Amino acid sequence: MSISASDVAELRKSTGAGLMDCKKALQESNGDYEGAIDYLRKKGQKVAEKRADKDANEGVVVALLDGTGKTGVVLALSCETDFVAKNEGFVELANKLAKLGLDSKVDSREKLMALPFEGMTVEEKLVDQTGKTGEKIVVSAFHRLSDDHLATYIHAGAKIGVLLAFNDGGRPDADRFFRSLAMHIAAMNPSIMHYSEFDADLVEKETESFRSRIQVENEDLSRLGKPLKNVPQYVSRLQLTPEVLTKVENAIKDELRAEGKPEKMFDRIVPGKLERFIADNTLLDQERCLLNQFFALDDTKTVEAAIKAFSPTAELVSYKRVAVR
Repeated sequence: MSISASDVAELRKSTGAGLMDCKKALQESNGDYEGAIDYLRKKGQKVAEKRADKDANEGVVVALLDGTGKTGVVLALSCETDFVAKNEGFVELANKLAKLGLDSKVDSREKLMALPFEGMTVEEKLVDQTGKTGEKIVVSAFHRLSDDHLATYIHAGAKIGVLLAFNDGGRPDADRFFRSLAMHIAAMNPSIMHYSEFDADLVEKETESFRSRIQVENEDLSRLGKPLKNVPQYVSRLQLTPEVLTKVENAIKDELRAEGKPEKMFDRIVPGKLERFIADNTLLDQERCLLNQFFALDDTKTVEAAIKAFSPTAELVSYKRVAVR
């Protein structure tokens, strides 16, 4: 049957599908508008099935706070290509879904996917969008935090986002400080808050991994005639028991005596050498533990020390970091 241009335009306006897809849908449904919408939805489902095993490593991250500033969400909407990620409609969809999650008070990706959205569920909407773009589109992350003080940061390009909760320690400039901490989290990608959260078996395995990795690197450095890296005995403060540190301190003092240093100087020399030992033997903490990393804006301090220097009663309560790559 003959399909008018106005019918195609109307269907395209309401569904966002391509012109040829809309024309095909109307032809297949004999001009029935609702039938054409159903056809496009089924087409989207078929496309989604075909794209299910594809990697969705592009997209955008959105972070929103409510009017009180005490509840916030961070959401990652992922797709397959940067071309789709930069599309205005895709970015608008990400913001709408984040706002929906914020207003609906859901606290997980699964609950967000079940919410009603534009005449269907969020999950169905993403299938619909997959059919229109020809790319896998998924909400790859969604988190919610509530606290008296929140900070957000979206890294340039909207590929990484951070939402964190904090105690301001009575400082009026705490928002700015903790936003800088959110920037650190975006850049350094910690996986846990503190080394005390590590499992002992994991630390033992990672010790061997770090040692082997550095030994291989040293072979290359040696061939190039460059200074070698220190091969650590340990990789986490979890391993540096009081007994270990006492042994190290005594070894430092013995070394100083062998060098002929007077003992009255030990109080000035030993703390610095002990601090250096700890830094060299906590590489796993520095890689993965937020509070034990060196602060990106002041690498003379750990994040934990930087927070205490800002205010003795300030505290990072929790954080969520999401990324689409």
